[in-house]
Amino acid sequence: MLAIPASAALWFAPFVLPICLYVCFTDMKALRITNQAVLALVAVYAVVGLIALPLDTYLWHYLHLLVALVAGMALNAGGAMGAGDAKFIAAAAPFVHLGDLRFVLTLYAACVLAAYISHRLARMSPLRRLAPAWESWTSGKRFPMGLALGPALGAYLIVGMLYGK
Repeated sequence: MLAIPASAALWFAPFVLPICLYVCFTDMKALRITNQAVLALVAVYAVVGLIALPLDTYLWHYLHLLVALVAGMALNAGGAMGAGDAKFIAAAAPFVHLGDLRFVLTLYAACVLAAYISHRLARMSPLRRLAPAWESWTSGKRFPMGLALGPALGAYLIVGMLYGK
């Protein structure tokens, strides 16, 4: 059983899942996670979180955003992560309950592997012709991490709806 309440995941999912799909799309197309997507994710938590979570939990989860933002900024400064990836992780952090952190990191690792393999295979296949102008096809070693970050958050909420407390 996950620490996220199933009811909270149910509240968040309809608003978060479209943002996660948008992040996948924009990162594949332009190798960018837009500020609008990040701000939309923060706005969803700010508004829906008031309904979905107890007030003390809601407020404490803003600390998750702050910690993830500082860590992301450090990783970005060191060249280990893109700025959009760092901002998306920070915006997604309040949705994740601390008791689920190990599960989320494992889920994220699986999403990275699946996204990387799928992207590289699609890049070499005729599927590439469906969107020939996408930057991610010709980006060399660069990889659109939004293709893993979005599905990881979305899958966490879906699993949370099914197995949350």
